[in-house]
Amino acid sequence: MKVLVAAAAGGLLAAFLGVGGGFLVGRALVLALSLPMSYAAGTSLVAITLTSTAALAVRAGSGVAPDWPLVLLLTAASASAAVLGTWLAARTDSRRLAAAFTALVLGVAAYTASQALPALL
Repeated sequence: MKVLVAAAAGGLLAAFLGVGGGFLVGRALVLALSLPMSYAAGTSLVAITLTSTAALAVRAGSGVAPDWPLVLLLTAASASAAVLGTWLAARTDSRRLAAAFTALVLGVAAYTASQALPALL
């Protein structure tokens, strides 16, 4: 039941905020299933990889070619950031990482709200 509630809440929040649910999935797996963070992060990355691969396959069949230089640049940047993040995570207290992530999410939420609220008024 906890898994169902966590998945539904994560999906609703992701849809409401207009973002991918990847940043919510990890926390939901840790809280709902008591998975270690390393397993939750890996599971989230596999889900993102499958979703991205499916989206690329659908787009490839539509006759619209991706901007391959941009795809390669983003891939290189993501891989480099993953290596750097792994190095940083091994040397930083997990409570500090959690606090930094919380601050980042709250900052993005505040920025998104500041951009969206004037349009609603």
